[in-house]
Amino acid sequence: MKTNSSTSLLTVSTGPLKISELPPNPVGTDDDSIHLSLVIPTYKERDNIKNVVSILSQLLDESIAGKYELIVVDDDSPDRTWEIAQSLTTEYPQLRVMRRQQERGLSSAVIRGWQAATGSVLGVIDGDLQHPPEVLIQLLRNIEQGADLAVASRHVEGGGVSSWSVVRRFLSRGAQLLGLVILPGVLGRVSDPMSGYFMVRRSAIAGVTLNPVGYKILLEVIGRGKVDQVAEVGYVFCERKEGESKVTWKQYIDYIHHLVRLRLSTGKVGRLQRKVNFPIGRFVRFGFVGFSGVFVDLTVFHLLRTVIHLGLTRSTILSAGVAIVNNFLWNDIWTFSDISQRQRASHQRFKRFLKFSAVCLAGVILQALIINFLYNILEINQYLAKLIAIAVATIWNFWVNLKLSWRVTDVK
Repeated sequence: MKTNSSTSLLTVSTGPLKISELPPNPVGTDDDSIHLSLVIPTYKERDNIKNVVSILSQLLDESIAGKYELIVVDDDSPDRTWEIAQSLTTEYPQLRVMRRQQERGLSSAVIRGWQAATGSVLGVIDGDLQHPPEVLIQLLRNIEQGADLAVASRHVEGGGVSSWSVVRRFLSRGAQLLGLVILPGVLGRVSDPMSGYFMVRRSAIAGVTLNPVGYKILLEVIGRGKVDQVAEVGYVFCERKEGESKVTWKQYIDYIHHLVRLRLSTGKVGRLQRKVNFPIGRFVRFGFVGFSGVFVDLTVFHLLRTVIHLGLTRSTILSAGVAIVNNFLWNDIWTFSDISQRQRASHQRFKRFLKFSAVCLAGVILQALIINFLYNILEINQYLAKLIAIAVATIWNFWVNLKLSWRVTDVK
């Protein structure tokens, strides 16, 4: 299909996921500003996108004609969803399209779309028609009546799910209850914290650096934004008419990860972190990964010695190597996930692994030097010397890897 060459794609912002304030309208000019900017994140939605744009345009033309924009943010779909969306811009002048080639993930796609938006109200809706479009008008009405955040919920009057299995219903409710335990101050404010269908005033999140994990951006908006009044509108979650479902177990894991990260960043640990300017939450995760590496090292060492009967030196080297690989993988997908998700190319991951291995090797040498100095020179107890050496080496490994292996400045 040929694209509309007269309409260029939106430029994808780089750097922090932060929404800017709107510039004031010049004095004496007509107020023709955009009121609602609605982001539609897509991936492999070529069978849905035309219908979605048509339905949303018709609905919003009847309500706020000329005062809205639709922003399709496509993660470089192999079915070229972005190209089909771009071809619709002549027929739908309120439509704008962004193609992301370096980043992935629904939450970051939404924020990148908001960064390009010009509306005073920012919204998000799925590109697969599982979110009933008519609810948009009710959400917008709640914002106009004073709400900072209007959420479409499956768990209030008028809400529900069409044909979910018992397992999926259990997981959804279980995730909600778990969230109330981990982060009651955030999740207690809405009945459906995993909703991906909502509107928020730009002023409520402008200037705030968002740091989402996985698919659930609403948690970030409530947890980090300046949200006072919250409104909810019931809706029935519909099954997909075209395409395939993208719900996976990873979404639930990301959800838990996100809850823990928000808990660390918004509580006492978060205040201490901001005071001393040290990434405590990330350091704790790095420590947990290192602790798991000890067990991996010992387990592999035991198997090599007792099952395969390798020599002491080779067993030590091989088990340490496996532990390094274990630690790198967990750090890459957990500790530094916000960075690695924006550096997904194989050569970038391999480069991080080489740097990580070199830093860890230097950490082993540092640990050996410290323990020898403490034990042989200062005559400190050998086990206490070992603990001190491990602590220093851990801080070394974390800080140097933060600045070298997972460099934020490398994210393009």
